Amino acid sequence: MKEERFLFLCLVVCFVILQSCTSIPNYPESRKVSQIDVLHGIEIEDPYRWLEDFTSKEAEDWINSQNALTRKFISNNQYRKKIKENLESIWVSDSKSIPTIRGDRIFYFFNEGSWQQNKFITQACDSCEPEVLIDPNTFSEDGTVSLASVSISPNGKLAAYSLSDGGSDWKTWKILEVETKQTLDDHLEWTKFSSASWEPDNSGFYYLKYPEPKKEALSDINRNPQLYFHRVGSSQKTDTLIYERPDKPNWSWSIQVSEDGLYRILSIGEGTDDSNRLYIKFNGEDTFMPIVEELVATYTFLGSEGNNLWFFTNLNSPNGKIVKLVIGNEGSFEWKDVIKETKSSISRLSLINNKFVITYLIDTQSDVRFFNLDGTFISRLNLQGKGTLNGFNGKKEDRFTYFSFSNYITPTKIYRMDLNTLSYEDYWSESLPGFNTADFNTELRFYKSKDGTTIPLHLSYKKDTQVDAKVPVLLYGYGGFNISILPSFSKTYLAWMNQGGVVAIANLRGGAEYGDKWHESGMLMNKQNVFDDFAYAAKFLHASGIGSKQSTAIQGRSNGGLLVGATMLQNPDLFAVTIPQVGVMDMLRFSKFTIGWAWESDYGSVDNKEEFLNLLSYSPYHNIEEGQCYPPTLITTANRDDRVVPSHSLKFAARLQKAQGCRNPILLRVETRAGHGSGTPRNKRIEEIADIYGYALSVIKDKVN
Repeated sequence: MKEERFLFLCLVVCFVILQSCTSIPNYPESRKVSQIDVLHGIEIEDPYRWLEDFTSKEAEDWINSQNALTRKFISNNQYRKKIKENLESIWVSDSKSIPTIRGDRIFYFFNEGSWQQNKFITQACDSCEPEVLIDPNTFSEDGTVSLASVSISPNGKLAAYSLSDGGSDWKTWKILEVETKQTLDDHLEWTKFSSASWEPDNSGFYYLKYPEPKKEALSDINRNPQLYFHRVGSSQKTDTLIYERPDKPNWSWSIQVSEDGLYRILSIGEGTDDSNRLYIKFNGEDTFMPIVEELVATYTFLGSEGNNLWFFTNLNSPNGKIVKLVIGNEGSFEWKDVIKETKSSISRLSLINNKFVITYLIDTQSDVRFFNLDGTFISRLNLQGKGTLNGFNGKKEDRFTYFSFSNYITPTKIYRMDLNTLSYEDYWSESLPGFNTADFNTELRFYKSKDGTTIPLHLSYKKDTQVDAKVPVLLYGYGGFNISILPSFSKTYLAWMNQGGVVAIANLRGGAEYGDKWHESGMLMNKQNVFDDFAYAAKFLHASGIGSKQSTAIQGRSNGGLLVGATMLQNPDLFAVTIPQVGVMDMLRFSKFTIGWAWESDYGSVDNKEEFLNLLSYSPYHNIEEGQCYPPTLITTANRDDRVVPSHSLKFAARLQKAQGCRNPILLRVETRAGHGSGTPRNKRIEEIADIYGYALSVIKDKVN
């Protein structure tokens, strides 16, 4: 009997060991190279440098092997199936953008729920029949060629629109006649990060063009942009060069034309720094006159009347203010304050109907106020509910405009406003099958970060959710580039909440939620504050009985992917699963590809020793410890991402897989025919969300049960 019992126990142990071993990923072979760079006297190993050539046959084969492995782990679990089914039911609802008025027409994007891409719609009036103006679903069979942007001429008769192939930042521009819906022969190539700024006479528009890449369009560095004017009906070869500075390859420009055609306002920036130089060209003149020649503040043109030009600026006002530039005789000028800085930061603003419409942020919630052109206060927008207000776009003399409202549990509502009376009426509401806002709860809490700074944290969940230490928590953050993460409704987050999870959004330093000071306290040498803010959000939740180390997933995209990568490495035992998406993972080489050099204004430069040491201290690719047990991790990127090139994620995945000191899987998901995120078709979006959330929930449920 003892021998039989012993044999039985041995079989049980062997079975358990076998089951455990089968869960250990058999990672694809990741070739290592002997690559050592010496930076400021420090040797930096880069054994996976070959993956920077992500379009090579070797890299593509490696990616295919990684995708095959990942599919085995994420494809067949009950949570993925439930989430995908839920997303399919959620996505059938209509979606609509805030309308724009041009001439006698209104224009907007619309999707009835099943289309891969949003269609661009026009109406002759609010009650008139909608007409499809541009249908990007006809551009490609798989929906991966998208309509990136549309710019309507001032009279509403022409539409300049750009196309993106497979999610790339490179755009091709075309022009369409609104009345006939005929596309003209105009064809503009090699544009990036550019809008189409029309002349008031509708004769043509200004755009930004970059040199054609010499080697690989998806990875070559983008510098030396040129500002061109394109006349409708002409060839791009005959476009007029308006401005260039080959001696300043890192400078870039945008241009605005006053509605009366008297001024062309040239904004000259450098990288992602919001500060800009300001030049003005008067109607009939050949050259631009410098108004602001140094990068000391942000200046955004709002509108003009005669010799008065209004701007937003943060000069000596980190929360922002409105100023007036008075142009005198013989080119003299004088600045005057119109609306002074307040305790709340300005989030967005417009000049319409001879009024300033200013959206202030009060603890991430919108507060819209109306002012006369002389700066006198008129009134606040009285709208029930707290959340995010967008819109109020139009021209200086327009009477009507549109705005939207939403928060984490309120689908988008669009209103039409009469600016003469400041009265408004319901225009359109997003309606989801079976959804009722009353079934959900959203709340704003505050917590202390490592250094004692108070950080806002939004929590949203279904009211019948059992919020305890076992509840699945999705913690999301960004924290960079002066970008605010404000409350808005998300079908993606709804799918997580519908599975009994809590969505937690932390408003980390590095954003713009509290003005320039908030941004500055999370950039350059202060970047570690952002990672601390994120980690302390999780600690606050856990201490409050909302989730635990076994039930918390962290997610972030782009700069947020860096956030997740750095935070998970610094706190390897704080999270159940980590999801860094399209992240900046190699902080020593980000400037080597496409537009990455522009991020030095927020991250710092490797050429500066102090900044280099700071970058090295948190760079995810360089801070992986051999033998450390990291949480289950699903790294995502796309093979046509030319914003944050996929080599960041590929190298990070290869190194993390090699160093992983336990059985927790390190998985890599590389989407095909997609870029940094914009323009991704409906089906690919649903598949990605189902993969990510399904895997995260399967890991969490396994840990807490």
